[in-house]
Amino acid sequence: MSRAKLQGLGIDLPLFPITSVGSFPKPDFLLKARADYANNRIRRGALEKAERQATEFWIRKQEELGVDVLVDGEMYRGDMVAYFAENLEGFEEGGLVRSYGNRYYHKPIISDEIHWDEPITLEWWKYARGITSKPLKGMLTGPYTIMDWSFIEYYPDRRTACLALAKELRSEVEALIEEGAKIIQIDEPAISVRPEELPVAIEAMHIMTDGLPAYFISHICYGDFEKIYPGMLDLPVDNFDLEMSNSGLDMLELFKRRSYPKDISFGVVDSHSHVIEDDPTVEHRLRQALEVIPNEAIWVDPDCGLKTRTVDEAIAKMQAAVNAARALRAVTSDK
Repeated sequence: MSRAKLQGLGIDLPLFPITSVGSFPKPDFLLKARADYANNRIRRGALEKAERQATEFWIRKQEELGVDVLVDGEMYRGDMVAYFAENLEGFEEGGLVRSYGNRYYHKPIISDEIHWDEPITLEWWKYARGITSKPLKGMLTGPYTIMDWSFIEYYPDRRTACLALAKELRSEVEALIEEGAKIIQIDEPAISVRPEELPVAIEAMHIMTDGLPAYFISHICYGDFEKIYPGMLDLPVDNFDLEMSNSGLDMLELFKRRSYPKDISFGVVDSHSHVIEDDPTVEHRLRQALEVIPNEAIWVDPDCGLKTRTVDEAIAKMQAAVNAARALRAVTSDK
């Protein structure tokens, strides 16, 4: 699989590398700081101090748990699309729309030509890298999802808007790589919503990744995967991070019918449930993956970002993922 590519980038990971999708819940002190800032009770500097404190909390917690490839936890972000829209030229803030449960975001409006002026995530990636020696993902929302979750006024059609976003967001990827990021995750949760537009998403991902020296992951969740598999395999990434447990591992049946040739970040705990899975349950899910996918291709993580869980729930779910990976390492060897 892609272990040789990682080693070529100077990264040597154990069997069943443990990671997280990206977001963690914001600790209470950061939630308070965000509320205080929104109500003009503190200045921006005080909020950023709390964001840095929360970022360090999650870096340290991942290290304590034994996670192999870390994330910064996205303590500085709100909604995954609105955050990038706020930091790209060409967007205006739209009205509130419901995204998940009782969570809402301001749906962006593409009202002018999109332009990337300066790095959006880089300073936070550099801050997190400075407090850990472990591999750290660079993470950004992909062009197809940003396009799909925005109102389009400036561009004549969805494809044109998506490719314009891809061209500009490539600059973000290049900035991360220039600073030393070797694993970059491009989130595309909307990619299965309109199967007929899969070629557009693939074209955009080529713009984002072609010719760049990094190991690329794409996180995809929700949707009807039967309508985009195996076509989604044409996305030029090394690893698909997939929501498996929430859907009862049903995608494994797709992989049995048409073999799965890439690395996979296999969701072994349900990020959208308050239930903390016990170790035997999580190990069983991972063993089912091994029946279909070679062990050297499997990474272990939650289904999705854990920001909707409490801090204690997120830690417990990550611990369950770590325990499962360690248990399987003890009885499994490379083939």
